[in-house]
Amino acid sequence: MQTLLHYYKAAVIFTLVCLGLAVWYGWESTGTLTGTLSLLWIVFVLSILEISLSFDNAVVNATVLREMDEVWQKRFLTWGIAIAVFGMRIVFPIAIVAIAANIGPVEAIRLSLNDPEQYERLVSGAHVGIAGFGGAFLAMVGLTFFFDSDKDVHWIRVVERGIKKFSTIPAVEIGLVLLIIYFVSTLLAPADAMTFLTAGILGLVTYIGVHALGAIIEQWEEKKRAAGAVVRSGLGGFLYLEVLDSSFSFDGVIGAFALSNNMIVIAIGLSVGAMFVRSMTIHLVRKGTLAQYRYLEHGAFWAIMALGAIMLLSARYHIPETITGLIGAVLIGLSLWWSIRHNKRSTEPVSPFGDVDEAVDASSS
Repeated sequence: MQTLLHYYKAAVIFTLVCLGLAVWYGWESTGTLTGTLSLLWIVFVLSILEISLSFDNAVVNATVLREMDEVWQKRFLTWGIAIAVFGMRIVFPIAIVAIAANIGPVEAIRLSLNDPEQYERLVSGAHVGIAGFGGAFLAMVGLTFFFDSDKDVHWIRVVERGIKKFSTIPAVEIGLVLLIIYFVSTLLAPADAMTFLTAGILGLVTYIGVHALGAIIEQWEEKKRAAGAVVRSGLGGFLYLEVLDSSFSFDGVIGAFALSNNMIVIAIGLSVGAMFVRSMTIHLVRKGTLAQYRYLEHGAFWAIMALGAIMLLSARYHIPETITGLIGAVLIGLSLWWSIRHNKRSTEPVSPFGDVDEAVDASSS
């Protein structure tokens, strides 16, 4: 219990501060106990929604962070969370409104406070582009994990081994995402289709660009190491995680308007969830949870692919955020359960989902 409190202490304190702020704002804006409690409840539900949608984000963050040096880990967990909380939860919705309505940021803030219904309509009106960009980026993140010729641990054995057979084909995952983007675009009105296609391609280009920048930085570091210099950099990973965090945030920000169209309420609720995601990331990295639970990482990437697919399809169909969060929670929960089972029965066939040969190899090594 004390160990868990160590990892989640900052998130708990931040939550208490935010709840206190919500109570103050609720009383100032409504002047009634009922109105204040209603607003407080919305903040609580929003924070739970953000946590349920972002647990897979924490797992992937931990996957990248464990390869980074401690300096860049700390930078991401401090600067990165500031960008995630204040950038995506506050600045991002305001920027959407400012661009969509062709107004200044100050006017966008005024609109969010004085005319929340119009503010919500403007943000929701940008959903097609957001779905294309975020869905394409997340789909690439998930597919790249499975289309890996060096991947030798499989959870859903039949599917993952089948995917691996095509991993030697150059850019196969890019082609697959482009086909999905095109298919979804055929379901949309012509104007929305063009917006969706453009945003989806930009999502792909962003993914490729971030990884290209990371590769360039890595090559530069290798040259410096060869010359005897001490290199401790993780800029490429830092940028990748920031874009990844932003893609995850799209769904939560848009989905929050189903509960409230008040910018302050949304910002408070989603910020609480973002802080808990940060604490979960630290917990996973420091405790080595990914190494301890063999298939947890697989479950997270399956959840990411599901989220990417849902975001792409949401340009045409309304999919409740509850379903999105539930799918991710079920996939991660199942992968955790299979991991625990594997640890207990490493010398026996686990199930059709587990890799029997790998279980035997792991027990004999």
